[in-house]
Amino acid sequence: MIQAVTADDLNAALSGVLQAPKTGSPVEMLCFRPGYGERRFVEDLTVTRANGIPGERWGTAPWLKLADGTGHPGIQVSILPRRVLDLVWRDRVNTVHPGDTFVADLDTSEGNLPEGQLISVGSAVLRVSEVFNDGCAKWKVRYGAAAYDWVRAPEHRHLRLRGVLCSVEQDGVIRLGDPVRVLRGA
Repeated sequence: MIQAVTADDLNAALSGVLQAPKTGSPVEMLCFRPGYGERRFVEDLTVTRANGIPGERWGTAPWLKLADGTGHPGIQVSILPRRVLDLVWRDRVNTVHPGDTFVADLDTSEGNLPEGQLISVGSAVLRVSEVFNDGCAKWKVRYGAAAYDWVRAPEHRHLRLRGVLCSVEQDGVIRLGDPVRVLRGA
């Protein structure tokens, strides 16, 4: 059995995680989630303002809802930094992928991606949400208590180690290999 990452491992790797590119990194993994626990790795995803990722559970069973019961638009798309994924997802055969929409070697800190920041990916434009991704109980079960505590630590909050959540600002298609471009001055 593969051992979960330790706090020492995570703390030793933090400086490397913080060296991730600020913009231009390619999408390395795209995940479509039609239902709870379901993961399909795909070559491309369509994203829309109205429906998030059509066919995904955001439209039918979102974990965060508006007062009217519809899905909160700020959780339509999730971006996970590859360096964090590589640290915590050690057993890729027996442990499920976290389910983030896409993975890229990207600095997801508040300094690089403040709330409201626009990001271009493929023909889509995303907006960084005000909803903070602090990792859920499933993150703790899958990747261990140390990984859970590390992404939630108050001193790491501004680093957004668990990644960022976004709304769709402009409908489009995101493909594997598309560069993730931070739109400065937008």
